[in-house]
Amino acid sequence: MTRETRKQITMIFSYGVLILVGVIMVYPLLWMIGASFKTNNEIFSGIGFIPKNPTFSGYQNAMKSYGGDIDLIKAMINTYTIVVPKVLFTIVSATITAYGFARFDFKGKNMLFALLMSTLFLPQVVLNVPQYILFNKFGWINHPWYLALIVPTLFATETRFVFMLNQFLRGIPRELEEAAKIDGCNAIQTLWYVIVPMLKPSITSVALFQFMWSSNDFMGPLLYVSAPSRYPASIFVKMSMDADSGFEWNRVLAMSLISIIPSLVVFFLAQDSFVEGISAGGVKG
Repeated sequence: MTRETRKQITMIFSYGVLILVGVIMVYPLLWMIGASFKTNNEIFSGIGFIPKNPTFSGYQNAMKSYGGDIDLIKAMINTYTIVVPKVLFTIVSATITAYGFARFDFKGKNMLFALLMSTLFLPQVVLNVPQYILFNKFGWINHPWYLALIVPTLFATETRFVFMLNQFLRGIPRELEEAAKIDGCNAIQTLWYVIVPMLKPSITSVALFQFMWSSNDFMGPLLYVSAPSRYPASIFVKMSMDADSGFEWNRVLAMSLISIIPSLVVFFLAQDSFVEGISAGGVKG
């Protein structure tokens, strides 16, 4: 067997494994799409994703209101009322914090950075009670602007993003900042005109992670939002699964599919920068 033949066999085997893994990963989503057009009986009759007798009742019922003055469209508007500010504030706060730790020397820097990283090991469930008490004293519980969910992102509370950006910053030559300083740029101008453009792939990764996690967040809105009219889609989908309307699984799956479409669209539009940011942040430093 020649070297070229072995290379071709290895390539065929590699692509075969990748295709198999890809099908396994994508199949649940394909099944979800197909099941949204099935009846309850057909959903539980097999694992095939192609409906035998397609019905649009799931999508028709998905647009109905299940819980008073709210429907799926309003729930999605509520969701992105929370998500968009969280993404923007997270990008700003995490970038500034990472830049400060990566490029400035100050007293207690190492200790503060170690303290910041230690918060990664602190379970969120431990923070729920003290955070709720604090936000309740501030009057942020069930606030129309979702302050309890949005304001913390102004203070770089997502430590993993600070770490990711910090790792990427270590791979950026300091000579670029020195050149900017010679040209008369201060620290803020250097950050905006030099660092941020080079951080674009990593910032895109931060934005996508925060977008997806915030869109799927269930516990946060459950704790801090009590008015049904302000529920995001994550809670609305669960609220629609009640005994009064019955468990019409095609409706539940249709609602779930509609609610994740924006996340899928955003991910596929930015997937190149996302992959570049993840790989660069993981190997540099």
